[in-house]
Amino acid sequence: MSNFGGLGNTANTNPNKSYEVVEPPTDSISSLCFQCWEIQRSGVTTGSVAKAAISHDQPVLCSAWKDDGMAVFSGGCDKQVKMWPLLSGGQPETVAVHDAPVKEVAWIPEMNLLVTGSWDKTLKYWDIRQKTARVHTQQLPERCYALSVRYPLMVVGTADKNLIVYDLNKPQQEFKRIVSPLKYPTKCVAVFPDQTGFLVGSIEGRVGVHHLDEALKDKNFTFKCHREGQEIYSVNSINFHPVHHTLATAGSDGAFVFWDKNSKQRLKNMARCDNPITCSAFNNDGSIYACGVIFLHLPLDSEVKPKPATAKK
Repeated sequence: MSNFGGLGNTANTNPNKSYEVVEPPTDSISSLCFQCWEIQRSGVTTGSVAKAAISHDQPVLCSAWKDDGMAVFSGGCDKQVKMWPLLSGGQPETVAVHDAPVKEVAWIPEMNLLVTGSWDKTLKYWDIRQKTARVHTQQLPERCYALSVRYPLMVVGTADKNLIVYDLNKPQQEFKRIVSPLKYPTKCVAVFPDQTGFLVGSIEGRVGVHHLDEALKDKNFTFKCHREGQEIYSVNSINFHPVHHTLATAGSDGAFVFWDKNSKQRLKNMARCDNPITCSAFNNDGSIYACGVIFLHLPLDSEVKPKPATAKK
């Protein structure tokens, strides 16, 4: 987000029966980490409390939480990543720098490292416990556009439509490089919960499903989404449900949609919001889905639970 802010208490809903944020950031939202807000639920009522805020000198493009909940990382067009120690009340400090805007940031608890991806065509790993924090720089073929980590698998999407797969047991070398199955530039990626493959979304309103095992290549496919008639919108965000492992896509058409990739079914197509949805996230148990313009949607089981595959005739 262009600044980290809290969500105001609200009883207003949009057509999807989602709860709208009363005090949202004043600019468009580029990144959303669910734990940034304290969400309050009482029965069917959902509210939220503003806790704190931080700002950068230039637009923020990415954010991530440390796994212990003690700090938030944020990076963007000022070419740096700041660490914001929340509970200690300390001031944000710069923990990573690049030669161009920082597009992606992720905390890898299994390695106790921060990874950052930049438009300077590099990935960098940082040990924030050390005074000289950078521990490795990995060259990319082009600008980093998207990144997703589920240890030990990390997938990076670059500007030339390459999808670069890393085994984080050997982070200093590529595991595999794949040309995107989609015709147009990559917008987002999401690693499968079981780390056997990943999803890729593009500006053409389409998602690609890719398995890493060559024996499963027949299960690879693409599907259209965030389209209406001749109008085609970017897929800006993909999130897996933490319990059911179904997924949600959010797009520039202002809609979010729940899908089951295994049965190739659309579970629920939600009504459009008034503005593009630039980013989204589930909370830790999947009971709340947040999307920026900020709405909080409480998914029904019928919206996110897998359905039996339909028999083919």
